[in-house]
Amino acid sequence: MNHCLTMEAVPYGGKKKSWCWASYLEQDKAIAAPTKLFKEHQAFPQSKNGFRVGMKLEGVDPEHPSMYCVLTVAEVSGHRIRLHFDKYSDYYDFWVNSNSADIHPVGWCEKTGHTLHPPKGLKDEEFSWLSYIKLSKAQAAPKALFENQNTVRAAYRSNLGFRIGMKLEAIDKKNPSFICVATVTDMVDSRFLVHFDDWDESYDFWCDATSPYIHPVGWCQDNDRILTKPPGYPNVKNFSWGKYLEETHSSPAPARAFKGKPPHSFQPLMKLETVDKRNPMLVRVATVVDTDDHRVQIHFDGWTDEYDYWVDTDSPDIHPAGWCAKTGHPLQPPISPQELFESSEQGGCPTPGCKGVGHIKGARYSGHHSAVGCPYSDININKDSVLPDRLSGEMPGSGGLGRPRRAEPNPDIIPAPALTDFCMLISFPKVELTLQQALHQSVFMPCTSPSPSSSPFCWDQHSKLLPTVAGITSSKVASWTVEEVIEFIQGLPGCREHVHTFRDEQIDGEAFLLLTQVDLVRIMSIKLGPAIKIYNSILMFKTAEESACNEL
Repeated sequence: MNHCLTMEAVPYGGKKKSWCWASYLEQDKAIAAPTKLFKEHQAFPQSKNGFRVGMKLEGVDPEHPSMYCVLTVAEVSGHRIRLHFDKYSDYYDFWVNSNSADIHPVGWCEKTGHTLHPPKGLKDEEFSWLSYIKLSKAQAAPKALFENQNTVRAAYRSNLGFRIGMKLEAIDKKNPSFICVATVTDMVDSRFLVHFDDWDESYDFWCDATSPYIHPVGWCQDNDRILTKPPGYPNVKNFSWGKYLEETHSSPAPARAFKGKPPHSFQPLMKLETVDKRNPMLVRVATVVDTDDHRVQIHFDGWTDEYDYWVDTDSPDIHPAGWCAKTGHPLQPPISPQELFESSEQGGCPTPGCKGVGHIKGARYSGHHSAVGCPYSDININKDSVLPDRLSGEMPGSGGLGRPRRAEPNPDIIPAPALTDFCMLISFPKVELTLQQALHQSVFMPCTSPSPSSSPFCWDQHSKLLPTVAGITSSKVASWTVEEVIEFIQGLPGCREHVHTFRDEQIDGEAFLLLTQVDLVRIMSIKLGPAIKIYNSILMFKTAEESACNEL
């Protein structure tokens, strides 16, 4: 690779820099991952991205993979598009490649017998694409732009053997120590949707017959592994596939349908371009630092290794060197040691290396100036999301039914719980409690979801212990300035000494509502007693909002 022209990096929102892949590889005595190692959907595209801002289409919700939704193109960058759920907040916008198998033209759901979820506020029976496009004066994305629509016949043959309703054993990709009872619930082209029986559908995933995450019925028994049964299944200890198949009137996916995944050839130290999962608007220069059978561990050049993570080798988010230049997408070059500290000296984001681009709360904000909004700060680095679920409104880890794991506990294979799950591990003796103990119990118990209807006793505890907070809704709190948040904290018993922390971190009302127990105790170093009172207040604000909405 001896030419610089096609390898030039143009940082997002920055000036063109004199950086190119060829010089960088030569300087580091490194090699770029050969293009032949990448799948067709990861490699250099054969055609230009024809999508335009404002075009309407249908597509899979990445947080609810069984759902097809009405979407609008909100941004186009190179070969990538940012998609918006119509009538929902742009917090939930997400990026895909323009050749993604998860997007479809207008009318696809009706044609293929899938349910299309209409924009917020519209009922299924009220929605019509024809009238909606006319009313919104929009354009349907032309069918020719959807590459995956042309592969149905050839791909269908490769999926012979799998059928909707068939059972299998599947690895929970979010918690890989679990291998669970699962069902094929949808099929499109060469892919099918895997659903874990009796689990929340947010764990579903799309795959094809070569996926390393699926196995035929009986695989766990043959390989001396523990099979996680459906939660709530009676007589778990005596579970047998034969009986379960009979009870569910289903059949197993035939063993011949499962195809082995060919080994990949990625090697440590190979260079490539990778979408930054913490800030998906950005594509960065990266290095493979480790590999396993079907994954590579990615390191962003110039950053510390705390930001490293694993991705599947067929992920649509990894690309060969030069992909950005070829497609017209900005590329974030490696950061230098001096750049690690430039931003904090200039009064921008305090996180070393971060230039204030992007936001932990998604596309609604293009930038940030504090650790609270920074996708790379200690507060946010390990968070999957800080947003309430788009459909249920529940916060991640809140204890509601939107996100939690629902497999039965098994002490042999459950990973160590996160601090946010601490509530599940504490039991209290039935004795008269001090105020401090009562506050502790009211936060760290299984009913941390602020829902008075689901746990009246727990909510009664909240209301009695912090009466001055009652009646204030989260929508009102969201509009608070940093000074108003500080004024509120000063008014909570025993919390005055922590006011400076909220001022230093520039926590306004919106940021305040996103704080978790972990943020307060571990990250902001607030003592447990005050942290409990502050977190109780946040729960009460959210419940007051729910109550106000229910009364409307």
